[in-house]
Amino acid sequence: MKKTALTVTSLLLLSSALAACGSNSNNESSSPSASGSASPSASASGSDSGAANTELSGKIKVLTHRTDLVNDGTMDRYAAKFKEKYPNAEVEFEGLTNYATDIKVRLTTGEAGDVNMIDSGLAASELPKYYEPLPDSMFDGVYFPDYMATGGKRYGIATGVNTQGIVYNKQAFKKAGIDKVPTTLDELYADAQKLKDAGIIPLYLNYGAQWPVSNWGENSYAYVAGNAKWTDTLLSSDAPFTVDGPWGKLIQIARTFVEKGWVEKDLSTNNWEMSKGEVASGKAAMYFLGNWVIPQLVAAGAKSEDIGFFPLPYDNSGKYNAPLGGDYYIGVSKDSKNKQLAIAWVDFFVKESGYQADSGMMPILKSQTPDSPQLAEFKSFNPTFIESEATDPKYNEIMNKAELPIGTGAIDQELITAKDLKKAFDDMNKKWAEAKKALGY
Repeated sequence: MKKTALTVTSLLLLSSALAACGSNSNNESSSPSASGSASPSASASGSDSGAANTELSGKIKVLTHRTDLVNDGTMDRYAAKFKEKYPNAEVEFEGLTNYATDIKVRLTTGEAGDVNMIDSGLAASELPKYYEPLPDSMFDGVYFPDYMATGGKRYGIATGVNTQGIVYNKQAFKKAGIDKVPTTLDELYADAQKLKDAGIIPLYLNYGAQWPVSNWGENSYAYVAGNAKWTDTLLSSDAPFTVDGPWGKLIQIARTFVEKGWVEKDLSTNNWEMSKGEVASGKAAMYFLGNWVIPQLVAAGAKSEDIGFFPLPYDNSGKYNAPLGGDYYIGVSKDSKNKQLAIAWVDFFVKESGYQADSGMMPILKSQTPDSPQLAEFKSFNPTFIESEATDPKYNEIMNKAELPIGTGAIDQELITAKDLKKAFDDMNKKWAEAKKALGY
């Protein structure tokens, strides 16, 4: 399973691949101006001298959403490479199938391992409660250095950089008689019907898996709004969620796909792993996900040259924004008994393991150039890249108080199949207003 979380900056001088989503896409849990420094007990990093390499020893446990890479041995390959650098170190992995939900429980029960992917819905004020500060040296020359920061310290670093759009099977398009990529919403709808008429599932929504549908709302509304800090603008309102707003605009597209039968028939079952084979073979044509999914489609049997990537045309203007942002952020657990080794693993994992390239993501180091024909195609449509930024933590605090779960896709699931979308947003606004008042905002 893979989820992206995203944000964006101007990038792609392209040549490679990159990050959502999830994230999780827009993570509003950090302070925008924090500068980070590690505590003395957390000063080791993967860039330490060779002498330090032999001093770091012991075993650490890493929790990850990438169950596929745990199961196929890829994570063990990273661990073996790490052991070459730190001969006395051992790394154990635990993959969580429903990571976005399970990590919330693990954090509160003290079972979050030594290293884990940070819960995208975590409020900035809670970062010091669960995570160890990371050393400043780890953030030299990286994208989004202050995204997981608060109180002058940084607690998480992006595992990769992504953008988001329609990943499609070119052979499925060809079979349906589609000879050009849609650049307007009406064209996207028309092509979806052509695909359905050809006996092809137009778009795999993965509604049953829950987390993928967050791209139709919480992972995307900021860039559709053209404002990376869109959620900050909502804080002054008691009824910020509307059908005609950026969140409503995206949800209405997803609802149209469901209503027209342009998605998988079985919405209730988690068919994420199966769906990759369907899109890879051309039985299904499209995903609305990040570029990170492209290598997974190739691993599922697709030829790389048969997979394309274009920005979502969310209206008929012919011009659109696209995100550029961090994938899941990774951090060291406050409860870790081997924090220096855990910090060394984090630094190695995001810069040296090969995880970013294997996952189809852009490197977090700005000095490194990605290389991907799919990203080159995406950039050829000249989208305006909106760089994700850390936003006011009050948004997450209000959403959590209102029991509107961020980062899981649960809200978007309900909105996509709600009988009355306006009422669904009204209900959200009521919970929001009550929570906002209770918190004194």
